[in-house]
Amino acid sequence: MDNKIKTLQEKMAQALLGGGEKRIEKQHQKKKLTARERVHYFLDEGSFEEMGALVTHRTKDFGMDKEIYYGDGVVTGYGTVNGRLVYVYAQDFTVFGGALSETHAEKICKVMDLAMKVGAPIVGLNDSGGARIQEGVRSLGGYADIFYRNVQASGVIPQVSAIMGPCAGGAVYSPAMTDFIVMVEETSYMFVTGPNVVKTVTNEEVTSEELGGASTHAAKSGVAHRTASNDATCLDDIKRLLDYLPQNNTERPKIKPYELGDELREQLTTIVPDNSNKPYDMHDVIQGVIDNDTFYEIHKDFAENIITGFARLGGRSIGIIANQPMFLAGVLDVRSSQKAARFTRFCDAFNIPLLVLVDVPGFLPGTDQEWSGIIMHGAKLLYALSEATVPRVTVITRKAYGGAYDVMNSKHIGADFNFAWPSAEIAVMGAKGASEIIFRREIADSDDPEAKLKEKEAEYAEKFANPYRAAERGFIDEVILPKDTRRKLLKAYAMLEKKEVQTPWKKHGNIPL
Repeated sequence: MDNKIKTLQEKMAQALLGGGEKRIEKQHQKKKLTARERVHYFLDEGSFEEMGALVTHRTKDFGMDKEIYYGDGVVTGYGTVNGRLVYVYAQDFTVFGGALSETHAEKICKVMDLAMKVGAPIVGLNDSGGARIQEGVRSLGGYADIFYRNVQASGVIPQVSAIMGPCAGGAVYSPAMTDFIVMVEETSYMFVTGPNVVKTVTNEEVTSEELGGASTHAAKSGVAHRTASNDATCLDDIKRLLDYLPQNNTERPKIKPYELGDELREQLTTIVPDNSNKPYDMHDVIQGVIDNDTFYEIHKDFAENIITGFARLGGRSIGIIANQPMFLAGVLDVRSSQKAARFTRFCDAFNIPLLVLVDVPGFLPGTDQEWSGIIMHGAKLLYALSEATVPRVTVITRKAYGGAYDVMNSKHIGADFNFAWPSAEIAVMGAKGASEIIFRREIADSDDPEAKLKEKEAEYAEKFANPYRAAERGFIDEVILPKDTRRKLLKAYAMLEKKEVQTPWKKHGNIPL
Protein backbone atom coordinates (compact mmCIF):
# COMPACT_ATOMS: atom_id res chain seq x y z
CA MET A 1 0.00 0.00 0.00
CA ASP A 2 2.84 2.39 0.89
CA ASN A 3 4.49 1.68 -2.48
CA LYS A 4 1.22 2.48 -4.27
CA ILE A 5 0.91 5.82 -2.44
CA LYS A 6 4.55 6.61 -3.24
CA THR A 7 3.96 5.86 -6.94
CA LEU A 8 0.92 8.18 -7.00
CA GLN A 9 2.92 10.92 -5.33
CA GLU A 10 5.63 10.56 -7.97
CA LYS A 11 2.99 10.77 -10.70
CA MET A 12 1.55 13.90 -9.15
CA ALA A 13 4.99 15.47 -8.97
CA GLN A 14 5.52 14.67 -12.65
CA ALA A 15 2.12 16.10 -13.56
CA LEU A 16 2.85 19.34 -11.74
CA LEU A 17 6.35 19.71 -13.19
CA GLY A 18 7.04 23.07 -14.78
CA GLY A 19 4.56 25.26 -12.91
CA GLY A 20 4.56 24.08 -9.32
CA GLU A 21 3.37 26.54 -6.71
CA LYS A 22 5.79 29.22 -7.84
CA ARG A 23 4.09 32.60 -7.86
CA ILE A 24 4.75 34.96 -10.77
CA GLU A 25 5.53 38.50 -9.71
CA LYS A 26 3.27 41.36 -10.85
CA GLN A 27 6.15 42.97 -12.73
CA HIS A 28 6.59 39.85 -14.86
CA GLN A 29 6.88 41.05 -18.46
CA LYS A 30 7.85 37.82 -20.21
CA LYS A 31 5.76 37.36 -23.35
CA LYS A 32 4.84 33.69 -22.94
CA LEU A 33 4.10 31.94 -19.64
CA THR A 34 3.55 28.23 -19.25
CA ALA A 35 0.01 26.93 -18.73
CA ARG A 36 0.62 26.45 -15.01
CA GLU A 37 2.27 29.83 -14.61
CA ARG A 38 -0.79 31.40 -16.21
CA VAL A 39 -3.20 29.64 -13.85
CA HIS A 40 -1.20 30.47 -10.73
CA TYR A 41 -0.72 34.08 -11.79
CA PHE A 42 -4.41 34.48 -12.54
CA LEU A 43 -5.82 33.00 -9.34
CA ASP A 44 -5.33 34.21 -5.77
CA GLU A 45 -2.15 32.83 -4.29
CA GLY A 46 -2.56 29.30 -2.94
CA SER A 47 -6.21 29.03 -4.03
CA PHE A 48 -5.83 26.74 -7.07
CA GLU A 49 -7.20 23.23 -6.78
CA GLU A 50 -6.41 21.08 -9.80
CA MET A 51 -8.72 18.46 -11.26
CA GLY A 52 -7.68 15.61 -13.55
CA ALA A 53 -3.93 16.00 -13.17
CA LEU A 54 -3.37 12.27 -13.85
CA VAL A 55 -5.61 12.00 -16.91
CA THR A 56 -3.96 10.60 -20.06
CA HIS A 57 -5.20 10.07 -23.61
CA ARG A 58 -6.58 6.74 -24.79
CA THR A 59 -5.13 6.68 -28.32
CA LYS A 60 -2.99 3.76 -29.42
CA ASP A 61 -2.79 4.55 -33.15
CA PHE A 62 0.15 6.20 -34.90
CA GLY A 63 2.53 5.35 -32.05
CA MET A 64 0.60 7.51 -29.58
CA ASP A 65 0.74 4.72 -26.98
CA LYS A 66 4.44 5.58 -26.56
CA GLU A 67 3.73 9.28 -25.90
CA ILE A 68 1.81 9.57 -22.64
CA TYR A 69 1.72 12.85 -20.69
CA TYR A 70 -0.20 13.39 -17.47
CA GLY A 71 -2.92 16.03 -17.78
CA ASP A 72 -3.13 15.45 -21.55
CA GLY A 73 -2.30 19.02 -22.53
CA VAL A 74 -4.73 20.98 -20.38
CA VAL A 75 -4.67 22.19 -16.77
CA THR A 76 -8.16 22.37 -15.22
CA GLY A 77 -9.54 23.25 -11.81
CA TYR A 78 -10.85 26.06 -9.66
CA GLY A 79 -9.69 28.80 -7.34
CA THR A 80 -10.51 32.38 -6.44
CA VAL A 81 -9.97 35.78 -8.02
CA ASN A 82 -10.11 38.55 -5.43
CA GLY A 83 -11.78 36.06 -3.10
CA ARG A 84 -14.51 34.99 -5.55
CA LEU A 85 -14.81 31.47 -6.95
CA VAL A 86 -13.73 31.01 -10.58
CA TYR A 87 -13.32 27.86 -12.70
CA VAL A 88 -10.41 27.80 -15.14
CA TYR A 89 -8.77 25.72 -17.80
CA ALA A 90 -5.41 26.42 -19.48
CA GLN A 91 -4.25 24.60 -22.58
CA ASP A 92 -0.60 23.53 -22.58
CA PHE A 93 1.08 24.12 -25.93
CA THR A 94 4.11 22.04 -24.88
CA VAL A 95 2.00 18.84 -25.02
CA PHE A 96 1.09 17.98 -28.63
CA GLY A 97 0.85 21.70 -29.38
CA GLY A 98 -2.09 21.95 -27.00
CA ALA A 99 -4.14 19.89 -29.48
CA LEU A 100 -7.54 18.86 -28.19
CA SER A 101 -8.16 15.15 -27.65
CA GLU A 102 -11.18 13.27 -26.35
CA THR A 103 -9.85 13.26 -22.75
CA HIS A 104 -8.59 16.85 -23.04
CA ALA A 105 -12.15 17.87 -23.95
CA GLU A 106 -13.63 15.77 -21.13
CA LYS A 107 -11.52 17.66 -18.59
CA ILE A 108 -12.74 21.01 -19.91
CA CYS A 109 -16.36 19.80 -19.95
CA LYS A 110 -16.10 18.70 -16.31
CA VAL A 111 -15.09 22.14 -15.06
CA MET A 112 -17.74 23.76 -17.26
CA ASP A 113 -20.40 21.45 -15.80
CA LEU A 114 -19.26 22.29 -12.28
CA ALA A 115 -19.27 26.01 -13.03
CA MET A 116 -22.89 25.72 -14.16
CA LYS A 117 -23.95 23.67 -11.14
CA VAL A 118 -22.27 25.99 -8.65
CA GLY A 119 -22.94 29.25 -10.49
CA ALA A 120 -19.48 30.75 -11.00
CA PRO A 121 -17.59 32.21 -13.99
CA ILE A 122 -15.54 30.00 -16.31
CA VAL A 123 -12.30 31.37 -17.79
CA GLY A 124 -10.54 29.58 -20.65
CA LEU A 125 -6.86 30.22 -21.38
CA ASN A 126 -6.59 29.08 -25.00
CA ASP A 127 -3.30 28.03 -26.56
CA SER A 128 -3.94 25.17 -28.96
CA GLY A 129 -3.16 24.12 -32.51
CA GLY A 130 -6.65 22.64 -32.90
CA ALA A 131 -8.02 19.11 -32.95
CA ARG A 132 -5.62 16.23 -32.36
CA ILE A 133 -5.60 14.65 -35.80
CA GLN A 134 -4.48 11.24 -34.51
CA GLU A 135 -7.91 10.87 -32.85
CA GLY A 136 -10.07 11.81 -35.82
CA VAL A 137 -13.76 12.16 -35.05
CA ARG A 138 -13.24 11.68 -31.30
CA SER A 139 -11.44 15.02 -31.07
CA LEU A 140 -14.11 16.67 -33.24
CA GLY A 141 -16.76 15.24 -30.92
CA GLY A 142 -14.83 16.71 -28.00
CA TYR A 143 -15.08 20.18 -29.54
CA ALA A 144 -18.81 19.73 -30.07
CA ASP A 145 -19.23 18.73 -26.41
CA ILE A 146 -17.56 21.99 -25.39
CA PHE A 147 -19.60 24.06 -27.87
CA TYR A 148 -22.83 22.63 -26.48
CA ARG A 149 -21.83 23.61 -22.95
CA ASN A 150 -20.90 27.12 -24.09
CA VAL A 151 -24.45 27.53 -25.34
CA GLN A 152 -26.03 26.07 -22.20
CA ALA A 153 -23.90 28.35 -20.01
CA SER A 154 -24.65 31.46 -22.09
CA GLY A 155 -26.58 33.98 -20.01
CA VAL A 156 -26.24 31.77 -16.92
CA ILE A 157 -22.60 32.28 -15.89
CA PRO A 158 -20.01 34.71 -17.28
CA GLN A 159 -17.70 33.04 -19.82
CA VAL A 160 -14.37 34.69 -20.65
CA SER A 161 -11.73 33.54 -23.14
CA ALA A 162 -8.08 34.53 -23.25
CA ILE A 163 -6.35 33.79 -26.56
CA MET A 164 -2.71 33.35 -25.59
CA GLY A 165 -1.40 31.42 -28.57
CA PRO A 166 -2.71 29.86 -31.77
CA CYS A 167 -6.43 29.24 -32.08
CA ALA A 168 -7.40 27.81 -35.44
CA GLY A 169 -10.13 25.83 -37.16
CA GLY A 170 -12.85 24.48 -34.89
CA ALA A 171 -10.97 25.81 -31.86
CA VAL A 172 -12.16 29.36 -32.58
CA TYR A 173 -15.86 28.63 -32.10
CA SER A 174 -15.80 27.99 -28.38
CA PRO A 175 -14.23 31.42 -27.64
CA ALA A 176 -16.61 32.99 -30.17
CA MET A 177 -19.60 31.80 -28.11
CA THR A 178 -18.20 33.12 -24.83
CA ASP A 179 -19.03 36.59 -23.55
CA PHE A 180 -15.63 38.25 -23.85
CA ILE A 181 -12.37 37.54 -25.68
CA VAL A 182 -9.01 39.07 -24.73
CA MET A 183 -6.14 38.45 -27.16
CA VAL A 184 -2.40 38.77 -26.49
CA GLU A 185 -0.66 40.95 -29.07
CA GLU A 186 1.91 39.36 -31.39
CA THR A 187 1.74 35.89 -29.80
CA SER A 188 -1.88 34.91 -30.49
CA TYR A 189 -4.10 34.57 -33.52
CA MET A 190 -7.55 33.25 -34.46
CA PHE A 191 -8.77 32.07 -37.85
CA VAL A 192 -10.94 29.34 -39.36
CA THR A 193 -8.49 28.69 -42.21
CA GLY A 194 -4.80 29.61 -42.06
CA PRO A 195 -2.61 31.59 -44.48
CA ASN A 196 -1.59 28.52 -46.48
CA VAL A 197 -5.19 27.52 -47.18
CA VAL A 198 -6.10 31.12 -48.00
CA LYS A 199 -3.24 31.27 -50.52
CA THR A 200 -4.26 27.98 -52.12
CA VAL A 201 -7.94 28.87 -52.45
CA THR A 202 -7.91 32.63 -53.09
CA ASN A 203 -4.27 33.26 -54.10
CA GLU A 204 -3.99 35.89 -51.37
CA GLU A 205 -0.64 36.34 -49.61
CA VAL A 206 -1.25 37.06 -45.92
CA THR A 207 0.57 36.44 -42.65
CA SER A 208 -0.98 34.84 -39.56
CA GLU A 209 -0.83 38.20 -37.79
CA GLU A 210 -2.55 40.04 -40.65
CA LEU A 211 -5.17 37.34 -41.06
CA GLY A 212 -6.09 36.74 -37.46
CA GLY A 213 -3.85 38.64 -35.05
CA ALA A 214 -5.00 40.63 -32.03
CA SER A 215 -5.05 43.99 -33.81
CA THR A 216 -6.99 42.54 -36.74
CA HIS A 217 -9.72 41.11 -34.54
CA ALA A 218 -9.84 44.14 -32.25
CA ALA A 219 -10.27 46.71 -35.03
CA LYS A 220 -11.56 44.95 -38.16
CA SER A 221 -13.66 41.90 -37.29
CA GLY A 222 -14.69 42.79 -33.73
CA VAL A 223 -14.00 39.21 -32.60
CA ALA A 224 -11.65 40.42 -29.85
CA HIS A 225 -13.09 42.69 -27.16
CA ARG A 226 -9.72 43.68 -25.68
CA THR A 227 -6.02 43.18 -26.42
CA ALA A 228 -3.06 42.93 -24.05
CA SER A 229 0.67 43.40 -24.56
CA ASN A 230 1.69 40.16 -22.81
CA ASP A 231 0.33 37.20 -20.85
CA ALA A 232 0.48 38.87 -17.43
CA THR A 233 -1.31 41.99 -18.66
CA CYS A 234 -3.98 39.83 -20.30
CA LEU A 235 -4.67 37.95 -17.06
CA ASP A 236 -4.74 41.19 -15.06
CA ASP A 237 -7.26 42.57 -17.56
CA ILE A 238 -9.58 39.60 -17.06
CA LYS A 239 -9.35 39.96 -13.28
CA ARG A 240 -10.47 43.57 -13.64
CA LEU A 241 -13.32 42.57 -15.95
CA LEU A 242 -14.64 39.97 -13.48
CA ASP A 243 -14.80 42.66 -10.82
CA TYR A 244 -17.71 44.32 -12.67
CA LEU A 245 -19.70 41.10 -13.07
CA PRO A 246 -21.89 38.99 -10.79
CA GLN A 247 -21.09 35.32 -10.27
CA ASN A 248 -24.18 34.22 -12.23
CA ASN A 249 -27.53 35.38 -13.58
CA THR A 250 -29.35 35.02 -10.24
CA GLU A 251 -27.14 37.60 -8.54
CA ARG A 252 -26.57 41.32 -8.93
CA PRO A 253 -23.07 42.77 -9.22
CA LYS A 254 -21.53 43.58 -5.87
CA ILE A 255 -21.92 47.23 -4.80
CA LYS A 256 -18.59 48.57 -3.60
CA PRO A 257 -18.43 50.96 -0.63
CA TYR A 258 -18.83 54.55 -1.76
CA GLU A 259 -19.20 57.74 0.26
CA LEU A 260 -21.38 60.39 -1.32
CA GLY A 261 -20.03 63.93 -1.42
CA ASP A 262 -20.51 66.96 -3.61
CA GLU A 263 -21.64 65.19 -6.78
CA LEU A 264 -21.92 68.26 -9.02
CA ARG A 265 -19.52 68.07 -11.96
CA GLU A 266 -18.84 71.53 -13.36
CA GLN A 267 -16.59 70.15 -16.12
CA LEU A 268 -19.66 68.78 -17.91
CA THR A 269 -20.94 72.31 -18.55
CA THR A 270 -18.49 73.15 -21.32
CA ILE A 271 -18.10 69.81 -23.13
CA VAL A 272 -20.83 70.18 -25.78
CA PRO A 273 -19.86 72.93 -28.28
CA ASP A 274 -22.27 75.74 -29.15
CA ASN A 275 -21.96 74.75 -32.81
CA SER A 276 -24.11 71.63 -33.17
CA ASN A 277 -21.96 70.37 -36.05
CA LYS A 278 -18.72 70.48 -34.08
CA PRO A 279 -17.56 67.16 -32.61
CA TYR A 280 -16.56 66.47 -29.01
CA ASP A 281 -15.30 63.39 -27.18
CA MET A 282 -18.09 61.47 -25.42
CA HIS A 283 -15.42 59.90 -23.21
CA ASP A 284 -15.27 63.27 -21.44
CA VAL A 285 -18.98 62.99 -20.62
CA ILE A 286 -18.53 59.43 -19.38
CA GLN A 287 -15.62 60.40 -17.12
CA GLY A 288 -17.69 63.31 -15.85
CA VAL A 289 -20.53 61.14 -14.55
CA ILE A 290 -18.87 57.91 -13.32
CA ASP A 291 -16.75 57.16 -10.26
CA ASN A 292 -13.14 58.18 -10.87
CA ASP A 293 -10.97 55.80 -12.94
CA THR A 294 -13.60 53.06 -13.20
CA PHE A 295 -14.31 52.96 -16.94
CA TYR A 296 -13.49 49.61 -18.56
CA GLU A 297 -14.08 49.94 -22.29
CA ILE A 298 -15.25 47.03 -24.42
CA HIS A 299 -14.46 46.93 -28.16
CA LYS A 300 -12.46 50.16 -27.97
CA ASP A 301 -11.03 49.89 -31.50
CA PHE A 302 -14.09 48.42 -33.23
CA ALA A 303 -17.03 50.53 -34.48
CA GLU A 304 -15.62 53.61 -32.79
CA ASN A 305 -18.74 55.65 -33.53
CA ILE A 306 -20.30 54.00 -30.48
CA ILE A 307 -18.73 53.42 -27.06
CA THR A 308 -19.50 50.44 -24.82
CA GLY A 309 -18.03 49.50 -21.48
CA PHE A 310 -18.44 48.99 -17.75
CA ALA A 311 -18.03 51.56 -15.00
CA ARG A 312 -19.09 52.27 -11.43
CA LEU A 313 -21.56 54.89 -10.34
CA GLY A 314 -21.76 55.38 -6.59
CA GLY A 315 -20.09 51.98 -6.23
CA ARG A 316 -22.65 50.27 -8.50
CA SER A 317 -21.54 48.40 -11.60
CA ILE A 318 -23.24 49.76 -14.73
CA GLY A 319 -22.98 49.18 -18.47
CA ILE A 320 -22.57 52.24 -20.69
CA ILE A 321 -23.59 52.67 -24.34
CA ALA A 322 -22.76 56.05 -25.87
CA ASN A 323 -22.70 57.59 -29.34
CA GLN A 324 -19.26 59.03 -30.16
CA PRO A 325 -19.45 62.32 -32.15
CA MET A 326 -15.69 62.11 -32.82
CA PHE A 327 -16.23 59.24 -35.29
CA LEU A 328 -18.73 59.43 -38.18
CA ALA A 329 -20.55 62.09 -36.12
CA GLY A 330 -21.85 59.30 -33.87
CA VAL A 331 -24.19 57.77 -36.47
CA LEU A 332 -25.52 54.25 -36.13
CA ASP A 333 -24.31 51.80 -38.75
CA VAL A 334 -24.07 48.02 -39.17
CA ARG A 335 -21.04 47.54 -36.93
CA SER A 336 -22.03 49.93 -34.15
CA SER A 337 -25.52 48.41 -33.99
CA GLN A 338 -24.08 44.89 -33.63
CA LYS A 339 -21.56 46.04 -31.02
CA ALA A 340 -24.11 47.82 -28.84
CA ALA A 341 -26.77 45.11 -29.21
CA ARG A 342 -24.51 42.31 -27.98
CA PHE A 343 -23.27 44.40 -25.08
CA THR A 344 -26.87 45.27 -24.14
CA ARG A 345 -27.88 41.61 -24.07
CA PHE A 346 -24.93 40.68 -21.88
CA CYS A 347 -25.76 43.39 -19.34
CA ASP A 348 -29.41 42.40 -19.31
CA ALA A 349 -28.57 38.71 -18.82
CA PHE A 350 -26.41 39.49 -15.79
CA ASN A 351 -28.48 42.19 -14.07
CA ILE A 352 -26.16 45.09 -14.89
CA PRO A 353 -28.03 48.43 -15.19
CA LEU A 354 -27.63 50.36 -18.44
CA LEU A 355 -26.77 54.01 -19.02
CA VAL A 356 -27.27 55.28 -22.60
CA LEU A 357 -25.69 58.60 -23.61
CA VAL A 358 -27.21 59.93 -26.83
CA ASP A 359 -25.84 62.19 -29.53
CA VAL A 360 -26.96 60.55 -32.76
CA PRO A 361 -27.81 62.25 -36.08
CA GLY A 362 -29.40 59.09 -37.45
CA PHE A 363 -28.39 55.96 -39.38
CA LEU A 364 -25.50 56.10 -41.83
CA PRO A 365 -26.88 56.44 -45.40
CA GLY A 366 -25.47 54.82 -48.52
CA THR A 367 -25.58 51.73 -50.71
CA ASP A 368 -22.86 50.00 -48.69
CA GLN A 369 -24.94 50.18 -45.52
CA GLU A 370 -28.23 49.25 -47.19
CA TRP A 371 -26.70 46.29 -49.04
CA SER A 372 -24.92 45.19 -45.84
CA GLY A 373 -28.27 44.95 -44.08
CA ILE A 374 -28.47 48.08 -41.92
CA ILE A 375 -32.22 47.47 -41.59
CA MET A 376 -31.67 44.06 -40.00
CA HIS A 377 -28.58 45.02 -38.00
CA GLY A 378 -30.08 48.28 -36.72
CA ALA A 379 -33.08 46.23 -35.60
CA LYS A 380 -30.76 44.15 -33.41
CA LEU A 381 -30.04 47.12 -31.16
CA LEU A 382 -33.71 48.12 -31.15
CA TYR A 383 -34.66 44.56 -30.20
CA ALA A 384 -31.97 44.22 -27.53
CA LEU A 385 -32.88 47.43 -25.72
CA SER A 386 -36.62 46.80 -26.01
CA GLU A 387 -36.09 43.35 -24.50
CA ALA A 388 -33.86 44.50 -21.62
CA THR A 389 -35.49 44.50 -18.18
CA VAL A 390 -32.57 45.90 -16.12
CA PRO A 391 -32.73 49.52 -14.93
CA ARG A 392 -32.29 51.69 -18.04
CA VAL A 393 -31.50 55.41 -17.97
CA THR A 394 -30.91 57.71 -20.95
CA VAL A 395 -29.23 61.11 -21.15
CA ILE A 396 -29.56 63.02 -24.44
CA THR A 397 -26.62 65.39 -24.64
CA ARG A 398 -27.24 66.81 -28.10
CA LYS A 399 -28.75 65.27 -31.27
CA ALA A 400 -31.44 62.59 -31.24
CA TYR A 401 -32.72 62.46 -34.80
CA GLY A 402 -35.10 60.19 -36.65
CA GLY A 403 -35.38 56.48 -36.03
CA ALA A 404 -32.08 56.58 -34.14
CA TYR A 405 -33.86 58.56 -31.39
CA ASP A 406 -36.25 55.65 -30.96
CA VAL A 407 -33.51 53.03 -31.02
CA MET A 408 -31.20 54.70 -28.49
CA ASN A 409 -33.19 53.71 -25.40
CA SER A 410 -36.09 56.10 -25.84
CA LYS A 411 -39.00 56.22 -23.41
CA HIS A 412 -41.13 54.51 -26.04
CA ILE A 413 -39.13 51.25 -25.90
CA GLY A 414 -39.17 50.96 -22.13
CA ALA A 415 -36.43 53.20 -20.71
CA ASP A 416 -37.08 53.98 -17.04
CA PHE A 417 -35.68 57.50 -16.90
CA ASN A 418 -34.90 59.85 -19.78
CA PHE A 419 -32.99 63.04 -19.10
CA ALA A 420 -31.94 65.70 -21.60
CA TRP A 421 -29.48 68.55 -21.45
CA PRO A 422 -30.69 71.97 -22.67
CA SER A 423 -28.47 71.44 -25.74
CA ALA A 424 -30.57 68.42 -26.80
CA GLU A 425 -32.19 68.45 -30.24
CA ILE A 426 -34.98 65.91 -30.64
CA ALA A 427 -36.46 65.88 -34.14
CA VAL A 428 -37.09 63.79 -37.23
CA MET A 429 -34.02 65.31 -38.86
CA GLY A 430 -31.72 68.35 -38.71
CA ALA A 431 -33.13 71.83 -39.17
CA LYS A 432 -31.63 72.37 -42.64
CA GLY A 433 -32.91 69.12 -44.15
CA ALA A 434 -36.32 69.50 -42.55
CA SER A 435 -36.69 73.09 -43.77
CA GLU A 436 -35.78 72.12 -47.33
CA ILE A 437 -38.68 69.63 -47.30
CA ILE A 438 -41.35 71.46 -45.27
CA PHE A 439 -40.81 74.90 -46.79
CA ARG A 440 -39.74 73.80 -50.27
CA ARG A 441 -42.41 75.83 -52.08
CA GLU A 442 -41.91 78.97 -50.00
CA ILE A 443 -38.17 78.83 -50.55
CA ALA A 444 -38.54 78.25 -54.29
CA ASP A 445 -41.01 81.18 -54.66
CA SER A 446 -38.81 83.57 -52.66
CA ASP A 447 -36.78 86.34 -54.29
CA ASP A 448 -33.80 85.21 -52.23
CA PRO A 449 -34.08 81.41 -51.74
CA GLU A 450 -30.85 81.18 -49.74
CA ALA A 451 -31.96 83.82 -47.23
CA LYS A 452 -35.41 82.24 -47.04
CA LEU A 453 -33.88 78.86 -46.29
CA LYS A 454 -31.84 80.31 -43.43
CA GLU A 455 -34.94 82.03 -42.07
CA LYS A 456 -36.98 78.82 -42.15
CA GLU A 457 -34.07 76.83 -40.76
CA ALA A 458 -33.93 79.16 -37.76
CA GLU A 459 -37.71 78.87 -37.35
CA TYR A 460 -37.59 75.07 -37.38
CA ALA A 461 -34.60 75.01 -35.01
CA GLU A 462 -36.40 77.23 -32.52
CA LYS A 463 -39.35 74.85 -32.45
CA PHE A 464 -37.55 71.50 -32.49
CA ALA A 465 -33.84 71.93 -31.76
CA ASN A 466 -34.48 71.68 -28.04
CA PRO A 467 -35.80 69.07 -25.61
CA TYR A 468 -38.88 70.92 -24.41
CA ARG A 469 -41.44 69.65 -26.94
CA ALA A 470 -40.52 66.08 -25.98
CA ALA A 471 -40.65 66.99 -22.28
CA GLU A 472 -44.15 68.43 -22.72
CA ARG A 473 -45.30 65.05 -24.03
CA GLY A 474 -43.60 63.15 -21.18
CA PHE A 475 -41.01 61.57 -23.49
CA ILE A 476 -38.30 63.33 -21.48
CA ASP A 477 -38.68 63.11 -17.69
CA GLU A 478 -36.53 66.13 -16.93
CA VAL A 479 -34.35 68.67 -18.67
CA ILE A 480 -31.27 69.00 -16.47
CA LEU A 481 -28.13 71.08 -16.36
CA PRO A 482 -25.07 69.07 -17.39
CA LYS A 483 -23.38 69.61 -14.02
CA ASP A 484 -26.36 67.92 -12.28
CA THR A 485 -26.15 64.74 -14.37
CA ARG A 486 -24.16 62.61 -11.94
CA ARG A 487 -26.37 63.53 -8.99
CA LYS A 488 -29.53 62.73 -10.99
CA LEU A 489 -28.11 59.39 -12.13
CA LEU A 490 -27.12 58.37 -8.61
CA LYS A 491 -30.67 58.98 -7.41
CA ALA A 492 -32.26 57.29 -10.42
CA TYR A 493 -30.27 54.05 -10.06
CA ALA A 494 -30.80 53.96 -6.30
CA MET A 495 -34.54 54.29 -6.89
CA LEU A 496 -34.49 51.55 -9.55
CA GLU A 497 -32.48 49.11 -7.42
CA LYS A 498 -35.44 46.77 -6.80
CA LYS A 499 -36.95 47.00 -10.29
CA GLU A 500 -38.80 43.85 -11.37
CA VAL A 501 -40.41 43.22 -14.75
CA GLN A 502 -42.76 40.34 -15.59
CA THR A 503 -42.43 39.51 -19.29
CA PRO A 504 -44.79 37.31 -21.34
CA TRP A 505 -43.83 33.62 -21.30
CA LYS A 506 -41.97 32.50 -24.38
CA LYS A 507 -39.41 29.87 -25.25
CA HIS A 508 -37.25 32.68 -26.65
CA GLY A 509 -37.67 35.63 -28.95
CA ASN A 510 -36.51 35.69 -32.56
CA ILE A 511 -33.93 38.48 -32.65
CA PRO A 512 -33.02 39.50 -36.24
CA LEU A 513 -29.65 37.74 -36.38
